[in-house]
Amino acid sequence: MFGLVRRGKCVIKDKSVYMEVFGENRIAYRVITGLLEDSASELQRTTYGIEAEDYRSGEKEIIVDFSGNIEDAVDFTEMLISKKAKPSQMYNMALNYLYVSIWNKNLLNL
Repeated sequence: MFGLVRRGKCVIKDKSVYMEVFGENRIAYRVITGLLEDSASELQRTTYGIEAEDYRSGEKEIIVDFSGNIEDAVDFTEMLISKKAKPSQMYNMALNYLYVSIWNKNLLNL
């Protein structure tokens, strides 16, 4: 049977830049860190986000809670830099990164 599930509002607080790289394509790639606070459970945890800003067009995209693991956030940012990804490509590449990560973890568990 289905029932009502209440979920608190999650808010990112105390954001700061952990790492910033300015690519040769004039796009700044940033790993940001912050505290993810859940209003329902009043729990806080550290989260890492990704930001890409194109200084030519002004386009900017951000995933504020990409991962709870700094290594994943830095690895994904390095992938964006190496592929010279535009901010508009960031969400598709994040889904691809997630797919590959899950696939690799499943292979290791076999």
